[in-house]
Amino acid sequence: MFLRNCWYLAGWADEVRPEAMIGRQIAGQHVLLARARDGMIHAMADTCPHRLVPLSMGQCADDSIRCAYHGLRFALNGVCVENPHGPVSRALSVGTFACEERHAAIWLWLGDETADPALIPDYGFIDRTPVEARVKGYLHSNADYRLMVDNIMDLTHADYLHATLLGGGINTRARASVQQDGDAITISWTANDDKLAPLHAQALGVADGKGDFYNNILWQAPGNMVQRIMLARPGEMATAPMDSMTCHVMTPETATTTHYFFCHTSDAVSADPAIAPVVLQGLNQAFAFEDKPMLEAQSRRIGGRDFWEQGPAMLPSDKGAVMVRRALDRMIEQERTVKP
Repeated sequence: MFLRNCWYLAGWADEVRPEAMIGRQIAGQHVLLARARDGMIHAMADTCPHRLVPLSMGQCADDSIRCAYHGLRFALNGVCVENPHGPVSRALSVGTFACEERHAAIWLWLGDETADPALIPDYGFIDRTPVEARVKGYLHSNADYRLMVDNIMDLTHADYLHATLLGGGINTRARASVQQDGDAITISWTANDDKLAPLHAQALGVADGKGDFYNNILWQAPGNMVQRIMLARPGEMATAPMDSMTCHVMTPETATTTHYFFCHTSDAVSADPAIAPVVLQGLNQAFAFEDKPMLEAQSRRIGGRDFWEQGPAMLPSDKGAVMVRRALDRMIEQERTVKP
């Protein structure tokens, strides 16, 4: 179900203030994220070894976590530094995880292999964008993360599920191309001198609604995706495109629930950061009120059964999503069968 030797986006960096903590379940593992006084982020198991209660219910102070149940105190490296009821023993230690702060996010490594920061997906476009021009958000979904990845890898659904703003048929009419480079899979859609989706025509300012369209998704395991959309007046893609970048990160919480992190940047918002709240409202409309109900209904209908065993009828537009599922299945199986 879950890949272990990989980086999971566990939270946005600004979710964890200095001398504060949050508890979050990532790929079935309960994790506590805490920030020390020096600003460094730490990750440890969110379970007290004494009575197995969440440590995140306690207090974070003086670079330590005090359990709210019986008062045991743990340093951020997992070592118990105080036991009000007796001596400190090795049994009173908490497991820790490698974590890194990069691209305004907290990245978590759950696997047994040595964590390599070089394997963190490159979301440098976030760093290059002023904070006030980053349209960033988080949604919790009661859906399988793999279904949510499918949703981004096949954007022809936008013509129907997001018809008001992103529909009109261009996503279905556009020419699709899928490529695999190692464990990364890219799908792109291109259309020239075609009728753009209403939102894109408005953004480009074309009276007849026509323009050139490029939409590209890069997937990296397990649920990290970067989307680039470029729009231009007919024939001007090479010289005067309107550019945007968005990361869609589906981090599994459990087998049936998912953390969805997104961050959108664009030429338009960078030029006028005051429109960021309006753009966020539009993204939330699509993600929270259109995608989310559909994906949750899909998950309920599948009911935890194996996706492939249900015999889904595949369409040509499913190629990217199918390639991703096959790649992820292979990576999980390889990890599962590796002998210690």
